[in-house]
Amino acid sequence: MKKYHGGNKSPGEKRIRFSDDMLWGIHPVVEGLAQEADRFTEIIIQRDKRGSKIDEIIEMAKGAGIKLMFVESIFLTGEGSAQVRHQGVIARITETPLVDFDDLKEKMLARLAEKKPTRLMVLDSLQDPHNVGAIIRSALASGATAIIVTRERSAPLGGTAAKSSAGAMSHIDICQVTNLSRALQELKEIGFWVYGAVKDADAKPIYEVDLSVPACLVVGSEGKGIRPLVQKECDFLITIPMQGDLDSLNSSVAAGVILFETQRQSLLAEAE
Repeated sequence: MKKYHGGNKSPGEKRIRFSDDMLWGIHPVVEGLAQEADRFTEIIIQRDKRGSKIDEIIEMAKGAGIKLMFVESIFLTGEGSAQVRHQGVIARITETPLVDFDDLKEKMLARLAEKKPTRLMVLDSLQDPHNVGAIIRSALASGATAIIVTRERSAPLGGTAAKSSAGAMSHIDICQVTNLSRALQELKEIGFWVYGAVKDADAKPIYEVDLSVPACLVVGSEGKGIRPLVQKECDFLITIPMQGDLDSLNSSVAAGVILFETQRQSLLAEAE
């Protein structure tokens, strides 16, 4: 591997922090794709790598709808990275298989037909795996049906998120989508209402909005919130009333408050 001096980044180099959601090396990635392709979220390949196994990885990834990234070089950083011999191929995997969006829609259609309470937690570009894991835990505990996350600019669904979810990740459907706006459009077409959590003075307090309907609850990234194109797909913008000088909550805390208010309203609706 090429040496780097002074910590400067070489043009075209992809620096990746080593983490427990990674699989590396040509043969391990091929075997992983053959056995559990639905756990792969991204594969990074150096452009100069050639051969039948590399071609096989590319074809298998395309066939499974896995994101591919081609870079000039890969440089791993962080504890444990010195022992990694990646051979120009690194994959990110989840702790649990992901559900295809079309399959998720079929499941939701069946629930809606049976008039079962149905809620989806939607994470728009959340990048902290601790927050993602905590939200998944709250979603399962509050009776949410599934989680939707974005493929781009989203925290890996690996060991850190799994630990933060305290085991919840393996007990709830998780779906990863490339175009969240389009996914929300399709969900609205089958009967969902979309609620976007924002810190906007014009947004409706969660206690004044009917959340007992089939609902997609959208929370945005830790810094920027819900992206504008995604916000346009929201039927309602909602907010959490707060006392004092604070004007926002951590994304996982906000999601938990909204999820349990949604559960409360659903339980009341069922009892009527």
